[in-house]
Amino acid sequence: MKVSGSWMAHPATQGVCAALVAAGYRALFVGGCVRNALLNVPVADVDIATDALPETVSTIAENAGYKVLPTGIDHGTVTVVAGGIAHEVTTFRRDVETDGRRAVVAFSTRIEEDAMRRDFTMNALYAEADGTVIDPLGGLPDLLARRLRFVGQAEARIREDYLRILRFFRFHAWYGDASEGIDPEGLAACAALSAGIETLSPERVGAEMRKLLAAPDPGPSLAAMAQAGVLARVLPGAEARAVPVLVHLEAARPPHWLRRLAVLGGEDPTDLWRLSRAESRDFGKVRDALHEDLSPAALGWKLGSLAEHVMLARAAMIGMAPPGGWEQEVARGQSAVFPVTAADLMPGLQGPALGARLKALEAQWLQSNLRATKETLLG
Repeated sequence: MKVSGSWMAHPATQGVCAALVAAGYRALFVGGCVRNALLNVPVADVDIATDALPETVSTIAENAGYKVLPTGIDHGTVTVVAGGIAHEVTTFRRDVETDGRRAVVAFSTRIEEDAMRRDFTMNALYAEADGTVIDPLGGLPDLLARRLRFVGQAEARIREDYLRILRFFRFHAWYGDASEGIDPEGLAACAALSAGIETLSPERVGAEMRKLLAAPDPGPSLAAMAQAGVLARVLPGAEARAVPVLVHLEAARPPHWLRRLAVLGGEDPTDLWRLSRAESRDFGKVRDALHEDLSPAALGWKLGSLAEHVMLARAAMIGMAPPGGWEQEVARGQSAVFPVTAADLMPGLQGPALGARLKALEAQWLQSNLRATKETLLG
């Protein structure tokens, strides 16, 4: 079997591979680029595995006129920038020691050892520069069946890096066959070792959960996470039951992780997932608006584009479709202008009294579904 695609046919990418091969080393595409190409989904990153040591890779690339960045040289990775494309080139490795968060590695010349340290069988696939697939661990049948399985013993892989628990559910959401269910051995291992999640940094947890929630349908994975006790570890108090309803209501709309997060409920994820200031602000607005009695138009005026999140999340949480015409109403609100200005209340009101009166009139206007005129409000 062969993979193909514009990503691997690019002259710069072929040039990087050719430079390594000309120097007597192997250059194999590996991981996500091979997996995605075989599934006919877009390839975002180009990873190359080689038996050349990092310093050798750097010398070969520089002699070929490419820019080299030592992005992870201690772990065998250098980034070779060619034709404006960043190629992560990593030396074959085997784990020497792990503590659940990071690994001490030794370089290897054997592809089998490199494959054994990877997380899932569908990620342990390689391809030559001409696209010929190399499958050291028999992962190709798993990939074609969209069956997510850990490499070797699931518990052993998880103990090497507890983030693999979250990756298990994330990859199932993106690449697994929901109709076949989740791998029982993997699920049992995730449940047994879920306490290890608490050793992970909030940044790593948040990054994985954003990706999981952005999947086309994260519902089955989130339900399995809840069953295994993992969801409670990453977001205490969260419940996944409204997510499938939300996915149904979203129809052809692009998925958005923040909207899915809003219906999970539970504790504030700002610190748990290390949300950015902007993400925390937007999430807070959506979460608060879920419990406010505001019309679609009022939400559109108050929240702008976030109003769509609120309308869909609110409907999912009560298990009903949003009211007819809600999108037009949100748009009406987004273009509306509050009819009263501070000048309309001056000089009779000044300072705090002026602010309080404007706020009260704004609330009145929102409750009128943005229909009240200046004359009515100042009446």
